[in-house]
Amino acid sequence: MNENLWKVRWSKDQIKSMLLEQFDSFWKRDIGIPRDRLSEVEKAANLPHSVIVSGLRRVGKSTLLAQIAHRLGKDAFYYLNFEDDRFLGFQAEDANDLYQTLLELFGERKVIVIDEIQNITGWEHFVRRFMEMGFKFYITGSNASLLSRELGTRLTGRYVPIELFPFSFREFLRFRGQPAPDLQRMTTADKGRLNSALDAYLQVGGIPDALKYPELALLRTLYDDVLYRDIATRHHLDAITALKELAFFLISNPANLVSFNKLKDQFHLGSVNTIKSYIVYMANSWLLFTMNLYDFSVKRQQIAAKKIYCIDSGLSNAVGFGFSPNTGKLLENLVFLTLRQQAKELYYYTTPGGLEVDFYLPERQQLVQVTQTLENPATRERELRALAEAVQTVKVKSAMILSNSNEDGFEVNGVPVEVRSTAEWVLSQ
Repeated sequence: MNENLWKVRWSKDQIKSMLLEQFDSFWKRDIGIPRDRLSEVEKAANLPHSVIVSGLRRVGKSTLLAQIAHRLGKDAFYYLNFEDDRFLGFQAEDANDLYQTLLELFGERKVIVIDEIQNITGWEHFVRRFMEMGFKFYITGSNASLLSRELGTRLTGRYVPIELFPFSFREFLRFRGQPAPDLQRMTTADKGRLNSALDAYLQVGGIPDALKYPELALLRTLYDDVLYRDIATRHHLDAITALKELAFFLISNPANLVSFNKLKDQFHLGSVNTIKSYIVYMANSWLLFTMNLYDFSVKRQQIAAKKIYCIDSGLSNAVGFGFSPNTGKLLENLVFLTLRQQAKELYYYTTPGGLEVDFYLPERQQLVQVTQTLENPATRERELRALAEAVQTVKVKSAMILSNSNEDGFEVNGVPVEVRSTAEWVLSQ
């Protein structure tokens, strides 16, 4: 690509108009409800480090930046949106000319807010150079692989990473204008309303615009954008049909085990490496996550079946296929997303007797089981038997069962087991 393509395509007046339009649109956008991650961004405000907010498309990254921008003040920052097609052809070496134009338009400012920076090859070069000149950056991006590679090579130790997920259950209640209850003073009616709200959340999910405009098929559009723009186009994939079929299958089966070898045969994709690559692309775009089996052998961890989780239950419901709501799997998916934002290491575990424990957290030495209800004696016996076997084979200090209501704790083979309402536990995190 000609390095002067962008400057040749647009006149200086056109670039100024674009920058003014972008800034005005960003400043006037609806900043929505305060996000839980806002406090983390605010804590980093006085640091010289860049703040990198990453996550799925349409998850609210720009809105989070707008919330911090309104705290900084309208005259404190520059704003750039590299998702704008008028930036096609822009390269890192054009940054000086762009900065000169920003100076002419807005005067001298020391904060730069940038949306979707992964669209600019070599962006980390000019960010580092401007940081050394005393600039503070707030940046969003929608590709984990590109961001991590570039951050690791040029900005190591000089950035604060913040992953933004869809609305949490707490944020979902806030969006609906429903105050979170005092978990220490819950009536039976309060608990019923909370479980009802959780059921609604599991069905519609937490993608902000999809909740704001439920009459539009925004989740389907989001899904297509990720598949075509973030995966197929970026990675120059020809097997679009196979990619779509694989993604549809995985999104339709959250919290299920999958074998790469079986997927290769099912979708006729030639090799296990192709399956792995496609799933990595989906994970890098925050469409889904994979979780390994916990095993003392790293090799067995790598070859064992993986568990697949979707970034949002509403997306899974809107795009995937199911005869009826699979509440149990959606609850497990929600618990995964909650734990994923807390723990560095997260696994599932299979006992020597073949019983599965949903989550094992080695750092906490904790086992977690998720079930819709413990009222069925067979279900209770299965969950307890899995824990009883697991505590004899891995290091465990505590265990927890998440269900539809709280119960008195007990011990299994000397290990304390807590039984918590999933709705209340999620709110308490």
